Amino acid sequence: MTHTLTKHHPDSPNGEDDISKNESGNRGFESVLDARLARRSVLKGGFGLAATGFMGVGLSACGGGSDTDNSFRLGFTAVAKNLNDVVTLPAGYTYSALYRVGDPINAATAAYANDGSDTAASFEFRAGDHHDGMAYFGLNAAGTAKSLSNSSRGLLAMNHENITQIFLHTSAEVGAGFPTTARVAAQIDKEVNVHGVSVVEVQNSTGTFAVNKASTFNRRITAATEMDLNGPVRGAALVQTKYSTTGVKTRGTLNNCANGVTPWGTYITCEENWAGYFKRPASANPATSKEQVAQNRYMGTGASNGSYGWANPSGGDVSGTDLYNRWNITVTGAAATDDFRNAANTFGWNVEVDPFSPAAIPRKRTAMGRFGHEGAMPAKAVAGKPIVYYMGDDSRGEYIYKYVSTANWDAADANGGLSAGDKYLDSGKLYVAKFNDNGTGQWIELNITHPTIAAGYTAYGYAYTFADQADVLVNCRLAADAVGATPMDRPEWTGVHPVTGDVYVTLTNNTDRGKTGSFTSGKARGLDAANPRYYDDGEGIKGNANGHIIRMKETGSDPAALSFNWDIYLFGAEVGLDTTNINISGLTADNDFSSPDGLWFSQAVPSLMWIQTDDGAYTDVTNCMMLAALPGKHGDGGATAINVANTAVPSNGAANQTVATYAGKDASAATLRRFLVGPKGCEITGITETPDGKAIFINIQHPGEDTLAANIATPASYQSTWPEGGTARPRSSTIVITKTGGGLIGS
Repeated sequence: MTHTLTKHHPDSPNGEDDISKNESGNRGFESVLDARLARRSVLKGGFGLAATGFMGVGLSACGGGSDTDNSFRLGFTAVAKNLNDVVTLPAGYTYSALYRVGDPINAATAAYANDGSDTAASFEFRAGDHHDGMAYFGLNAAGTAKSLSNSSRGLLAMNHENITQIFLHTSAEVGAGFPTTARVAAQIDKEVNVHGVSVVEVQNSTGTFAVNKASTFNRRITAATEMDLNGPVRGAALVQTKYSTTGVKTRGTLNNCANGVTPWGTYITCEENWAGYFKRPASANPATSKEQVAQNRYMGTGASNGSYGWANPSGGDVSGTDLYNRWNITVTGAAATDDFRNAANTFGWNVEVDPFSPAAIPRKRTAMGRFGHEGAMPAKAVAGKPIVYYMGDDSRGEYIYKYVSTANWDAADANGGLSAGDKYLDSGKLYVAKFNDNGTGQWIELNITHPTIAAGYTAYGYAYTFADQADVLVNCRLAADAVGATPMDRPEWTGVHPVTGDVYVTLTNNTDRGKTGSFTSGKARGLDAANPRYYDDGEGIKGNANGHIIRMKETGSDPAALSFNWDIYLFGAEVGLDTTNINISGLTADNDFSSPDGLWFSQAVPSLMWIQTDDGAYTDVTNCMMLAALPGKHGDGGATAINVANTAVPSNGAANQTVATYAGKDASAATLRRFLVGPKGCEITGITETPDGKAIFINIQHPGEDTLAANIATPASYQSTWPEGGTARPRSSTIVITKTGGGLIGS
């Protein structure tokens, strides 16, 4: 979820991973650019022939009767936008900081000094940095076993996506700089350990949740923890390394962003912007052109020392176990088993963790494909039907995917742990989405038997031929290019409405959308019906600066269907922008937002959806935020025409274009309301709740991230000092929010 808009939030050292590497030139459906429709007000009243195709496929409701839950109402006063260095909540709500970067997870580890002096080894037993996706799993009252309905005692599993490097090291170290060459090994070790996953027990025995440091479930998983490779890619030549010559293991999970859960009570952590961590050579090396093409598609072109220089300890790698060499994918040996040229191929997967089995080795589920996984959210498990997951690939111009298991769900597997994961997540079909201009779409299977995939794909001037299904899964971006998937505006979190079954995907933003000359060979990313906006936000950011949320309805309400209908549920926009072509959803000062990222449905209140932002376009006005939404259902709006008046937009060369699309019902204070604004420089991300819906857990990621390294010794110059205030360094933190006097959050 690294920022890509630079007006107020510069990219992190690993931010290049968000920049598009998609050179396919897939345009989706450019014919829509020439469409000339009447204005929105007319179309909403009666949208004629264009709407006939849009509404004509698979609109049957889930079950009988109403497919929406109308019993819940938003009951809080909207929080105003602000730039304060606090967490702002509605009246009647309070929060406490539960789990901050550096907090110990056992009694033997000292309290966090928060001055950079804490050792690398200690971070095997401390909270990592950049808290992100997470999930709550109930424990029984004794704290010995799973009891998923318990709201007072449970396990929190959470991701630690990245680091704010300057706050992890001493002022003297920061003042000396952080080159990507000749790094200090102890600094690297700390940064490696701060990444990964936490599992911690939390209890509410006194009216306030706290971490139970005595729990035997508490665990840190880092970028050095041993992992199993499971599924079709296990043992394949493309994942064989010096560490695992048989290609069945790797070390570490990396850049863990959003997450997922399973019907059998385990946690899925998703590897997103992993590519930038690796040292890679210039184009003359890897060994073959095919390897080069595959690397370019995920890493871009050109040499790199890696975001943090982990492959470059001063004095070389003298660990004896290749702790640092493993981050170097340069070909140095006679075969792949002599070096780490394939190490990057062991990242970019969904990783299953059993929070109830602290000794269990996490398993990377390769059947679900390798890309920049933002998250993996399941459709409702139904006995006798496959398990289905929806996934976004978070980079400009990337795709939306779906995984459908081979095995049908058997409720007897509800306590199956990782063995159930073997059954449902190691064998299945991977699909990619193609959005048509009439509001329909198809799921295209990525399989070596697909004629287009089998024939090979020309990328970067090289004809890439897939060797087998393992190759398709390792390089599924290339396979998706080949079958003509629709490039989207940074697909991030996915969510499935518990009542309607509608699938929601946040499209955070895309400043490449609509530009000319953004891609090699003139392959600029034109506008299309599913990504229809190009505009200037008034402050120098052009393209789709504020993002949108797309919504899909599977044909026959069957998650395993091969076709769907779609519309755009919500357009992000700043209040005051043109309400006809930019602020299309009619946002007001109480609910305007930019760059939707996190998206999650309450399980206690099935009609309630939470939206979280990771923004760089509106941060001169407000810090990032979280909104509560009652999202309605697919098709509750209608056909819409967006006028784009800018000669920089490519297509037919005309200065003015009209893009035909489909928009959901306009937002209102009753259905969309700002619930939270975070402290300075943060991203709001990660959310889960107790089963009774009376406490929600939210992650405040990288407060103060724009603090300059030159100011590390001057706390008064920090962008933020949250959550401790005073002269403290800011800390990514999990907070727990409750309503005064109890009650459902949001009511």
